[in-house]
Amino acid sequence: MELIIVEQSKNRVVIDIKGEGHSLCNALKHELQQDETVKSAGYFIEHPELNVPRMVIETKQGNSPKTAIVNAIKKLRKQNEKFYDLVKEEVK
Repeated sequence: MELIIVEQSKNRVVIDIKGEGHSLCNALKHELQQDETVKSAGYFIEHPELNVPRMVIETKQGNSPKTAIVNAIKKLRKQNEKFYDLVKEEVK
């Protein structure tokens, strides 16, 4: 995976996420959209053969889009750890 910052301003960031697809991007988008500091979050893939998702995050005035991304990733990590623990218990 490679993260490339394409555009950055105080309340907006555009990033390319090379090596990932819809699974990670949909989960990240969902978490970002649940954040009250986020004005909008979404992604698109310009061409299926290139398969490089471009994510656009805009935050409300005074909030950092980078902080919103970090917070969303922390939430996803916590959810994945809970799921891992559940699966681990069931597979014993």
